[in-house]
Amino acid sequence: MAENVMRLHYTVSDTDFAVAGEASSSVKKVLKQLGVPGEIIRKVSIAMYECEINMVIHADGGEIDVEITPEKIRMIHKDRGPGIKDIETAMQEGYSTADENVRELGFGAGMGLPNMKRYTDEMNITTVIGEGTTVDMTVYVKNK
Repeated sequence: MAENVMRLHYTVSDTDFAVAGEASSSVKKVLKQLGVPGEIIRKVSIAMYECEINMVIHADGGEIDVEITPEKIRMIHKDRGPGIKDIETAMQEGYSTADENVRELGFGAGMGLPNMKRYTDEMNITTVIGEGTTVDMTVYVKNK
């Protein structure tokens, strides 16, 4: 029997903070329409938003693919940025490479990756210096 999968695709702007967060907002609306529990929607929304903002701040935008099944929500964020030189350091709360202009806008506090990890059940980061980063996150709707 084929698995029931809804697939969504979004393009993230390279520098426009005004539209940053539109993908996570759109997914939140879809999940509400599907009757997904509020706590699951909250986790997905926070993780997606953090990743989406990071794509604008650090990575010249990118693409997001979301797969929704009755069991899980999987979010795959692929950017075309510089890559992450030291993932372990980048995962530390408060660590940020955001420039002063971004900080003045209220972003770049160094909580993006830690929050993505905190609000997902699985998170994998693949990065290639000079080519980009893929962040693959999953939130389970039902127990694995």
